[in-house]
Amino acid sequence: MSTSKGTAKLLRGSTIIMISNLIFRMGGYIYRVLMARLLGPDGYGLVGLTLPFQGIFQILSAGGLPPAIAKYVAQHKALGEDQMARQVVFTSLKLMMFLGITFSLFMFFAGPIIANEFFHKPLLAYPLQAVALITPFSVIVGAFRGAFQGLYKMEYIVATRAVEQIFMIVFAVVLVSVGFYAAGAVIGTGLGFMASAISAVILFKKYLYKYLPKPEPENKFNFRQELGLMANLLKFSIPVIITALSEMAIYDVGVFVIGYFMATKFASYYTTADPIARLPLVISLSVATAVLPAASEAFSLKDKALLETYIVQSYRIVILTVFPICVGIALFSYPLLNLLFGSQYVHGANALTILVMGMAFYSLFMTSSSIAQGIGDPRIPMYVLLGGTAINIVLNVLMVPLFGIEGAAGATTISTFIIMMVVMWKTFQITQIKAPYMAFLKITLASIVMGLGIFLLPQTILGLFLAILIAPLIFLVVFTLIKGFEKRDIRMMRRIGGKIGPFSRIFEKFIKFIEKYST
Repeated sequence: MSTSKGTAKLLRGSTIIMISNLIFRMGGYIYRVLMARLLGPDGYGLVGLTLPFQGIFQILSAGGLPPAIAKYVAQHKALGEDQMARQVVFTSLKLMMFLGITFSLFMFFAGPIIANEFFHKPLLAYPLQAVALITPFSVIVGAFRGAFQGLYKMEYIVATRAVEQIFMIVFAVVLVSVGFYAAGAVIGTGLGFMASAISAVILFKKYLYKYLPKPEPENKFNFRQELGLMANLLKFSIPVIITALSEMAIYDVGVFVIGYFMATKFASYYTTADPIARLPLVISLSVATAVLPAASEAFSLKDKALLETYIVQSYRIVILTVFPICVGIALFSYPLLNLLFGSQYVHGANALTILVMGMAFYSLFMTSSSIAQGIGDPRIPMYVLLGGTAINIVLNVLMVPLFGIEGAAGATTISTFIIMMVVMWKTFQITQIKAPYMAFLKITLASIVMGLGIFLLPQTILGLFLAILIAPLIFLVVFTLIKGFEKRDIRMMRRIGGKIGPFSRIFEKFIKFIEKYST
């Protein structure tokens, strides 16, 4: 495969997954905004304390297998081993179903103990028990999304996420409105996953079954062979699951510590700041999801030029889009919270300003992590995250009693900076690919100038909208003048410009300006 085709494939996959993640994030924001307004700070604080448990038990139930499915399906398809790719999907699904039911039962009985003995908040018991409804269906969705990813059918991930979000929001609003309080919000999430699981099965059987043919009778796996395959999958997935749990700790240990030391309403303030801070992760997660099977394929084919294209472009795409967004959110945290959640939640503005910078660092970590997993070494992000998790826990325990929710945000940002630096250095060392330092520097410089340009705008909703209009223009002009764009960027923009109909002429003038002063 040529490097130009490789770049196009990566960008297509990244774009589709970005759409998926936008649906997921937008649906998540709508869900959180509606729940925050319907429940108020105390009720939404209970939901905020439940969300980390929901994520933890989804990860445990999935057993770290969705990335393993994506990797091995892509690998076996590249080598023409279609029947083996099919076996990976269905063997993984059996294991995940067993784990999902096991952890579902555990959460149902452990919920009241956690609510009363650790948090000392009895009202938290029912929302925690409701998490048990989520895990069995989330593992089905995870297995098939892994298969979709491995087959580069990212559009089906978009479809299942759309179904999940629509049903989750509708059922949560109805259940909360009729009096189920915080537990209704969690039950709504479970019903969303149930609908998504059904849609994933339908899509797979209708459109993708032909890509994974049934094995001939003589090649069909027996029980012992399936156990062997499970063992091989777990060798890959155990580091992944440890990595995923450590990621949860990086995100959510602050919520646990706030819930332990502070009143429920403070958890709600932090929980409203957190999803906005994670907005840039939509982009980095999109690239990371697409680069994992792409890097796996290039590495399996021993195509170093293609691997280098994937890696360098992945980092560049992430930084080019994430850094300016993070600067904008940090400067306008107060009006963002006021606009989305209401004036009673603006107490989380300072935490948001701090936390979003940590998510910029984490974006680069995520990209490095997927590259490492794609080339078959998931231990790198695992070890780095374990160290970062330990640092984050210690810093949170020290800083939350002193600085409140701002202390939790600061602890997370310091931790993410450390893990970003370590894992990027290690990834470039192992792949023997030179980091695009000059691209990093130019993007950072343009982001800083953009921030200075909008700094004096008023901290109001009107000022926020003005910043949204002005900031991209400042960034693009500065980035052009410091020659940040590359020739392949121009080619890609021209391909996009040819598909936007009546706006093509205006877009072409903009491209010519960039071409004249940048390349």
